[in-house]
Amino acid sequence: MKLLVVEDDKKIATAVKRGLEGEGFAVEVSFDGDDGYWRATEGSYDLIVLDIMLPRRNGYRVCADLREAGVWTPILMLTAKDGDLDEAEALDTGADDYLVKPFSFPVLVARVRALLRRAGGRDPAPLSVGRLRIDPGGRRVWHDDREVLLTTREFEVLEFLIRRAGQVLSKSQILAGVWSDEFDGDPNIVEVYIGRLRRKIDGPDDLDATITTVRGAGYRLGVD
Repeated sequence: MKLLVVEDDKKIATAVKRGLEGEGFAVEVSFDGDDGYWRATEGSYDLIVLDIMLPRRNGYRVCADLREAGVWTPILMLTAKDGDLDEAEALDTGADDYLVKPFSFPVLVARVRALLRRAGGRDPAPLSVGRLRIDPGGRRVWHDDREVLLTTREFEVLEFLIRRAGQVLSKSQILAGVWSDEFDGDPNIVEVYIGRLRRKIDGPDDLDATITTVRGAGYRLGVD
């Protein structure tokens, strides 16, 4: 597995590189946003660890530009301590997960492995519910004849819902199924992803919502 670490603090970048290589990963390091963006678009990586505060092009811009360029490599964003707005913006620009600084190295490795596992370990059989079709192997989604571009984490949430179409799923069930049973962040992250999926799949003018809220219970992906 080949990883790209984009971090301008050379001490942190070197330590992360050395530690990840010790875990068996091949690691390249970039120290600024422009170089990180260039490497991510020109090279082939299984995952990107991306800091927010970068010279020349910050992590938000790098992430958004990569998604706009059609690069859907999983991105783990490193955010500031207690930075709720940082975390929200990281997700809104297309990151798949975030990790708050300062972080422990074992947690970083666990997050990296979880993202890689979810990106590569799914049943490849196509799925179809109503107007929605997904190709788990190719990580592609269509609503009617329109292809919907999703981040890795958005795809995981949608796949979890579509495999349980018609069921009402609570936040805790979605967290356990998509993140992990050990998730200790803000459970409202589920609402963030549901909102993003609704905007991308249905758009602002589609009254026939693909994902509905069941008040006090959770969310359901419709089967009609």
